[in-house]
Amino acid sequence: MEIKTRRDTSETSVRKDDEEEVEEEQPLSPAARVFHAPEFNCYVISVIGIKKKIDPDVIIEGLKQTLIRHPRFSSKMVSTSVGNKKRQTQSWVRTNVVVTDHVIVSDIQTQNIENGNADAFLESYVSNLTTVPLDISKPLWQLHLLDLKTSDAENVAVLKFHHSLGDGMSLMALVLACMRKTSNPDELPSLPNQNRSSSRSSRLMAGSRGDSRFLWLVMVIWSAIMLVLNTVCDALEFIATTMFLKDTETPIKGDFRFSKSKRMCLVHRTVSLDDIKLIKNTMKMTVNDVVLGVSQAGLSQYLDRRYGEKKKKVGEDQESKRKSTDMPKRIRLRSALLVNLRPNTGIQDLADMMAKGSTCRWGNWIGYIVFPFSIGLRDDPLQHLRRAKRIIDRKKNSLEAALTFVAGKFILKTFGVQVAAKIINRALSNTTMSFSNLIGPIEEISFYGHPITYMAPSVYGHPHALTMHFQSYMNQMTISLTVDPTVISDPHRLLDDWEKSLQSIKAAVQERDSRSLD
Repeated sequence: MEIKTRRDTSETSVRKDDEEEVEEEQPLSPAARVFHAPEFNCYVISVIGIKKKIDPDVIIEGLKQTLIRHPRFSSKMVSTSVGNKKRQTQSWVRTNVVVTDHVIVSDIQTQNIENGNADAFLESYVSNLTTVPLDISKPLWQLHLLDLKTSDAENVAVLKFHHSLGDGMSLMALVLACMRKTSNPDELPSLPNQNRSSSRSSRLMAGSRGDSRFLWLVMVIWSAIMLVLNTVCDALEFIATTMFLKDTETPIKGDFRFSKSKRMCLVHRTVSLDDIKLIKNTMKMTVNDVVLGVSQAGLSQYLDRRYGEKKKKVGEDQESKRKSTDMPKRIRLRSALLVNLRPNTGIQDLADMMAKGSTCRWGNWIGYIVFPFSIGLRDDPLQHLRRAKRIIDRKKNSLEAALTFVAGKFILKTFGVQVAAKIINRALSNTTMSFSNLIGPIEEISFYGHPITYMAPSVYGHPHALTMHFQSYMNQMTISLTVDPTVISDPHRLLDDWEKSLQSIKAAVQERDSRSLD
């Protein structure tokens, strides 16, 4: 395997207007400083499949007109000693951006790709990126352009950002703001409408329109009581998790106590979004409910196999193996679900920021929900869906995400970045994995004139051996896994189990639907 990188030697840079010659300086937010702590040095990485051969010059010109006009992407991080040099302050300082310092065009010698497996080569390339930190003397982002034909793309682009630039949802929204519809290059991508909490509010309003005002008042009071109780319970669980409550030591739980930086492996799989929507509509759930339920089923299948392999290695006889599952009956396996708490910043707002220099909300506004997966094999696969929905509905009627965000800000201001980073690291280390789900465009979009086949974003640098991220795009859903290969050496088998679980749940839904029609 041989890779050579080509950089344009011309000084392609963007300078600020003459009246802005003086460097603008803005202190790093407390959350951004946490992401630079050794215990929590996180990056966002996104693999983007392209339908045609990439033209680097067109991409570079597009970046000059959009991405680097965003303040965070044209600023470098500067540390300044304060007082007797025992304390340092970190600031974003605007700088001239040499675009070609950030765009890496890889000259891939395809004849040297082992067995001609371009997909494996791409995984290795992206995995190598997780071991190389970004140069802090420049703005903290890179774009890698690969002239590499894989099974699902003609060429590939890989975006890498430091997490201190913003939360993952903001960064992906910014990337979408740089893109345009393939059918109309002047239009921004369209996202599906989201009606948050519509069902809950409609139930309450229905009571207000009814004859019984008393019944409506009882419903409101009961809802408020449950909100308080759920929030208190979730807060106590989060405190216990930070202090002592640990997940079961399963074959997918990593140990990051002794290694602060590990080589991570990123893989992805694209499945039909129509299949997920079929289950969603039949079961009267959300897409997120279905994804959580299928993930629970897939994880159960994968762990059952891993426990079986473990017992086989220690000489468990086959007869006893056939009698029952090899998994422990009680497994505590929890995921940190990322929740965006920022008032919605639309793609149009971000596009205006880059085009007109207007302002909009930006930063790391994320909270966490601790979601317990119910691991176990089920005779009825729909049980995974029902349990996942029941848990997430209860979590929605809680202020857990907002509470973790507020508590994080309080700890940062009171005890400083290092203490906050250690507390967050400890809390996450006592859970097993991370999970997130992003809604993407509903029709084909192009990256500076290059039509896109898929987007597979993820994150690494936090203390989890498994991160599952879901990104919808057109009529498909891309599942991205970021794994520690020393813990999960076969991530493709986990993707296989996820996909098989989706098909078994789809079949069960269709069978139930057909029985109801008879």
